[in-house]
Amino acid sequence: MSHPALRLDDTVHQRVRLGILAVLSEAKRADFSYLREALNLTDGNLSRHIQVLEEAGLVRVEKGFEGRRPRTWVEATRRGRDALQAELGALRDLISRVDHAG
Repeated sequence: MSHPALRLDDTVHQRVRLGILAVLSEAKRADFSYLREALNLTDGNLSRHIQVLEEAGLVRVEKGFEGRRPRTWVEATRRGRDALQAELGALRDLISRVDHAG
């Protein structure tokens, strides 16, 4: 059996991207401003991490307007939700293994 650390996904495991997927797991979708505030990020930093997740097929981005105001909505895809669950499972196994070693 391989070590649980080998199951961590580099795309998901990065702190900001894990945070984005975690926030999106709590709701169907979130707007850019909410994610920026919730994760205490700059626009550029958040944009780059969303782009990485979108290129990996883990999130879907929808741009539109609410009245005259532009809005960007981000939604986790099924693949993104599955990737988050796999990451959390690997982290749980890793924590359990470390706890039992001590």
